[in-house]
This record gives sequence, C-alpha cells and structure tokens, in this order.
Amino acid sequence: MMKKLNYKSAGVNIDEGSRFVEVIKEKLSIKPQYVIDSIGGFASLTSISNYKEPVIVSSTDGVGTKLLIAQQVNIHNTVGIDLVAMGVNDMLVYGARPFFFLDYIACGKLKLDVMEKVIEGIVAGCNEAECPLVGGETAEMPDFYPEDRYDLAGFAVGIVEKDSIIDGKMVKEGDVILGLPSSGLHSNGFSLVRRLIREENLSLDKIYLPLEKPLYKELLKPTRIYWKQLKLLLENVKIKAIAHITGGGIIDNLPRVLPDGLRAFIKANSIPKLPIFNFLDERLKLPQEKMYRTFNMGIGMVLVVSQEEREKAIELLPELLTIGEIRTGERGVSIEE
Repeated sequence: MMKKLNYKSAGVNIDEGSRFVEVIKEKLSIKPQYVIDSIGGFASLTSISNYKEPVIVSSTDGVGTKLLIAQQVNIHNTVGIDLVAMGVNDMLVYGARPFFFLDYIACGKLKLDVMEKVIEGIVAGCNEAECPLVGGETAEMPDFYPEDRYDLAGFAVGIVEKDSIIDGKMVKEGDVILGLPSSGLHSNGFSLVRRLIREENLSLDKIYLPLEKPLYKELLKPTRIYWKQLKLLLENVKIKAIAHITGGGIIDNLPRVLPDGLRAFIKANSIPKLPIFNFLDERLKLPQEKMYRTFNMGIGMVLVVSQEEREKAIELLPELLTIGEIRTGERGVSIEE
C-alpha cells in the first residue's frame, strides 16, 4: 500500500522556504527608496522619478562553476558577492546607476544554514553596489539537483539618463586605455581551472608557490564590484568607453565597445601579475594570447579616456593603471610586452 504523499515527502519543505524569506528580510540593510513592495510579495513594484529621459539597463548572469569549488569546501558567503558583481559590473559599462537586484536560487534541498550564508554574500554585494535586493525566487528541486548542490542567477537593473549613456562611439586614435585591477580570477575560467586541479591532482587546501594562502582561498576571492570607483569617475571625468573583463578576457570584451577601424594595444608589462595568474601560467603553459582570452589577467574593468582626461582620472583614483592606447587598425586587441 502506497504511503500518503504530500509536498514534504516529495522533497519540498514549504515551511523551510517561508523561514528563508524571513531570514532574507532580516539581513537586508539597504531599504529601496523607490520600491513600493518587494520581499515576500508576488513581485517587486518600483517607481522611477528624478530623471528626464530615463533608460533602463538590465543584465542577468550567474557565477558559473566557481560554485562547485565553494560547495566542495563548504564556503558559501563569497559566491553571493560574485553573483551581484557579475550583473552589476556588466550594467556599469553604460554609465548606469544600480537601481535594484533580484536573485534566483535553485537547490536540491533547502538547507537554511547554507542558504543564509549565500544570502549574506548577496546582501554584502548589494551593499557594495549601493543597490537594494528587492526580491527573487528560491526553488527547491529534488531529483533535479543533488541535495548538496545549488545554482545561482542574478538580475541587475540600473538606470541612466539617455544623454549620459556611454557607448564607445566617441573613442578615437590616441585615446588612453586605463584598467581597474581585479582581485584574482573573479568568476571566469573556472572550468579550465577545475580540470587542471583534477588532472594534476591538486589539493584545494595546500599552499602552492607563488601563492601565499591555500588554493581554495585564492580561487574563492570575490569578484570586485566597481560601482563606487566608477561613480567617482563618472561624476568628474569624461569616459568614452567601459568594458567589463569577464569570459573572453580583454581580447574578446574590449572590442565590444570600440568603433570599427580602431584597435586596442595593451602593454602586458603595465599590468602587475597577481600570484594566481603566475600559478596558472606555470602549469597551463598556454600562449599569452590564450591566457588573455581565458582570464582577466589582473584587470577587471577597462576604461577609455582622452589623453587630457587621463591625469584627472588617476588623480581621483590612484589605483587606475595606464595599460595601453587606441590606434588605427582592425577592430580588436593586440597584447604587447
């Protein structure tokens, strides 16, 4: 005789889901100024004011297989920062101000202690981006995901005045390329890194030279969120183009904001090489171009400004690096020593 079936016996705990909603509400620290209704409702309602010709900028992204490293070592409070960073940074390239963020969490079993850490990271990322978390969805999906697995997706929404959109159309020969340093791998290249770990039987707990901390700590460094740096520059400097350096590296991402007939020339020696990239370089032995197309190689965000604006930008934000220039040529990127 078949035992009595209900949703909980099928693997979905509605009560735990309701408790998780309350946990999220407790952790929120930025109260959305223009949100009429958000966490716990069916949808988030947001009003727009104080803009003449507002343009909505939106982006959706995930964390990729970096999640597998986090779940393997049972550290869950950093990948939420990655999730916010990947969406918000993509939006910033247009000069947009972060407006709000939503998340989607799918898991095999809703483990409140694990999900609480994930949400802590998401809220920390939203705080850094000055962007409220206004809603989301948590889907408990037994039989689809193993009990100890979860996946994340994020949805970032920003707003920019129509006449302030940064689109790269004004880039010209002689302009300067500036870079904002990354914290490490950010959230790209992990499928290759994980394969390297498997094939060389590397331990995530071991410190490998030239690293100064266990491998897992290097790999789980959160993606930088560049809103505060860009906000300062956008208010004071004329920026012609911005590129977020994610999958495809500088080689694939920078050309996306360049006009036809212009080429970016990057000086590799102008970018301090972080230990994690030396570690990977020594083991992967890839040609330089492939390394720059797989990883960010130490630069998380690229800006293009005129020669005249360069000094003002660096004076405002000393961490900016001058990493190259724009010349006439086929649209693309050349890496020089």
